[in-house]
Amino acid sequence: MRVLVATDAWHPQINGVVRSLEHTAVEAKALGAELEFLTPQAFRTVPMPTYKEIRLALATPRMIMRRIEVMKPDFVHIATEGPIGMLVRRACIASRRTFTTSYHTKFPEYLSARAPVPERLTYAWLRSFHNAGGGVMVSTATLERDLHARGFKRLMRWSRGVDADLFRPRPEARGSLNIPGPIFLFVGRVAVEKNIEAFLKLDLPGSKVVVGGGPALESLRDKFPAAHFLGPKEGEDLAKVYAACDVFCFPSRTDTFGIVLLEALASGLPVAAYPVTGPMDVLADATEPVGVLDNDLRTACLKALELSPEAARRFALRYSWRESARQFLDNVLIAHDIGPIARRYRLRRRLRSATTA
Repeated sequence: MRVLVATDAWHPQINGVVRSLEHTAVEAKALGAELEFLTPQAFRTVPMPTYKEIRLALATPRMIMRRIEVMKPDFVHIATEGPIGMLVRRACIASRRTFTTSYHTKFPEYLSARAPVPERLTYAWLRSFHNAGGGVMVSTATLERDLHARGFKRLMRWSRGVDADLFRPRPEARGSLNIPGPIFLFVGRVAVEKNIEAFLKLDLPGSKVVVGGGPALESLRDKFPAAHFLGPKEGEDLAKVYAACDVFCFPSRTDTFGIVLLEALASGLPVAAYPVTGPMDVLADATEPVGVLDNDLRTACLKALELSPEAARRFALRYSWRESARQFLDNVLIAHDIGPIARRYRLRRRLRSATTA
């Protein structure tokens, strides 16, 4: 079973989409499937306006079709709605190939935060983009309900996981940052849509730490000189920072899941966040307190200090990348049978058979 995954989000970007796809590929192989990626690295690129860290592929329909023909995938999944995603969608429709998509980002909200574009127009375009496929994979129940109300069809659940061997409590990391405690941490892309300023404005004891890079990094450094900006980190370096902190603050109101929430919990950090899509869903099944959701983010941070690191760790262990990959592959197989393109051409075959008979 070979699945071609088309994504505009790829290295050197460090974000939830890239991490999800990488982990899914590793675990899918153990489940007997192979994921191949079609990314901007295969083409000439230009920087995205206002966000130079993101590179946009300069591909043509013919180039994309040729790549699909060479790869000969059994199934196609479109992870993003950028240039590559749009061209692969076009190629699949032209070649009568069923495909799946995934909804990773609340793009209408992100766009409206940067430009005067009404959300309803962006949602209309996204609805058309995704409804052409055999299924739209979403990470949470709240997001599924929201998209269903907006007219999205064939919604399928695809949760996320955490590497609990890498992200774990490390007693030796305590004190390694050499800053006053308690330490409140944010990890993620440093951009306006992440609402990091809401975190940095809080009147909290101890220290605030921000890990990540992005277009808002320099402006936030200048505006909040008392905060500690550590830049992008990965792997062991990132895991050690988690383990050196006390509370994970997640100020975003637009994320659809937040893998960093699971990484923090696995590291023994209780979570403080707004009661919105993502945090609400991740913490929904907790049988003991592992996070505080409150519209007063300062209150959430202070209350989270009182929660058990051990309980946070126990909760995170319920999520695995193996199960996430299994959900992904099941969705691909189901969509191949029920997608609109598949249904359309099965009906035509039945009609031709009836006419011949």
